[in-house]
Amino acid sequence: MEKLYLQPNNIRARILEHFTVDDVLSRNEDRKIFGIPRGGVHIAYLMAEMRLGTVVHELKNADVIVDDIVDSGKTKSQFVLKSINEAGRELPFYAPYDKTKDDKNAGWIVFPWECDEAGSIEHNVTRILQFLGEDVNREGLLDTPKRVVKSWGKLFEGYSIDPKEMITAFKDGRCDEMVLLKDIEFYSTCEHHMQPFIGKAHIAYLPGEKVLGVSKLARLLDVFARRLQIQERIGQQVTDFLMAECGAKGASCIIEAKHLCMCARGVEKQHSVMSTSSMRGIFREDPAARAELMSMIR
Repeated sequence: MEKLYLQPNNIRARILEHFTVDDVLSRNEDRKIFGIPRGGVHIAYLMAEMRLGTVVHELKNADVIVDDIVDSGKTKSQFVLKSINEAGRELPFYAPYDKTKDDKNAGWIVFPWECDEAGSIEHNVTRILQFLGEDVNREGLLDTPKRVVKSWGKLFEGYSIDPKEMITAFKDGRCDEMVLLKDIEFYSTCEHHMQPFIGKAHIAYLPGEKVLGVSKLARLLDVFARRLQIQERIGQQVTDFLMAECGAKGASCIIEAKHLCMCARGVEKQHSVMSTSSMRGIFREDPAARAELMSMIR
């Protein structure tokens, strides 16, 4: 994703766009500004520096709520609702960057106070360890935040790979027979609890004009698995890709996996295995083709 690196002057200019000329000229320092931690605090102090108000640290004393960016809008809704309870009225909300409106295509915005991105993420991991009750200064944990962030580079590398660019297809050797690669081990992470799920997949397709390099089926699975996922979606993404991008006449992805969010928490069923299947084209429409596929997998 393209990143937009901002400087303080960029942000000051966007802040001023929100106010009328008279408002800017009057420099209303009576305005009480509450900044949402953490990014909104920076905006609140920038506005105070520009003499557009005074920073307050309790919502009940504020006239306006500010944040650095509106992304999903969830935080905005949460604090506007909170203002009704604490300030007795719905306070106006302002953020210089709003992805629900004019900044939809801005990509990933990096504010000046976030320029050391890796360090910032590592700091957040440290805060999580503290929340768990750990002593973050003990020897075994000193480099844990750095190691965690580094491991995410591999565990979630699917976000940085375009499957279209890694697929190799050949006209030479094309056939009208089913191609099956089975027992492909994979690792993924449940998007609901951020717990791993581990298993194997069986991917089959009936070629159209081209056949794929055999390793590409395994790589395709990894691209989609190494993201925050649910098992059902992985199979659908694999088969949809084979049909749309590879011109397959049929595609199937059957997955069996053990989910740690069920084994280590919740119902705590240690030996449960979840099976899902996604069928497209001939495998969905032709019972004989589907039966042949299941026979080959068995």
